[in-house]
Amino acid sequence: MTIPVKLFTAVRTNDLRFNFLHKTDEGRIKNVRVCSLDGEEVAYGDIIRGYEYEKGQYVTVTDEDLKRVNVEATQSVEIVQFCELDEINPMYFDVPYFLEPEKKGRHAYALLREALRTANKVGIAKVVIRSREHLAALKPNGEALVLELMHWNDELVAQEEYEFPPLRESVPASEMKMAKMLIDSMSAKFEPTEFHDTYREQLLAMIDARAQG
Repeated sequence: MTIPVKLFTAVRTNDLRFNFLHKTDEGRIKNVRVCSLDGEEVAYGDIIRGYEYEKGQYVTVTDEDLKRVNVEATQSVEIVQFCELDEINPMYFDVPYFLEPEKKGRHAYALLREALRTANKVGIAKVVIRSREHLAALKPNGEALVLELMHWNDELVAQEEYEFPPLRESVPASEMKMAKMLIDSMSAKFEPTEFHDTYREQLLAMIDARAQG
């Protein structure tokens, strides 16, 4: 089955971006490319890529090298298997995208969405975005199908590298009772619109006030 779709980002970045300025006259500071060996400024055309395989030892890579090993941008989302959503550790999920069906694919789109919802399954897919191959999960989300990019297994840090209390850690019954009472007293339906980035709001208010003098 092939479903024609368009891919749209499902999140927006609200980070505030600052420029570095000269303290005395507020002139923009430029980043200068300087060689660490001779201290000379280097023109952009004289810069090449290098991978450091040992301390101070590099393998250089050209644009042609990258093209030869580049994954094929097929402009498609290839579903390779289906699985239960609960089988996937939430730590694997990264960036969500909306999949919007084109007109001729709306029926097949709805069929896949409802089949996934009814079976309580997600599709595991591979997709190439900006010349990089990604692992992704295809999930129903209301009327939409969401493609959520995932981390590869070797990108996640193993929990075994750190020390945590064992799952069967002995906890006094009285302390557990108090902990449950606290959780119950603070429990409520999650409403994401009630939460705001107060730091960003206050920072923008300060910037606006200064801009107004």
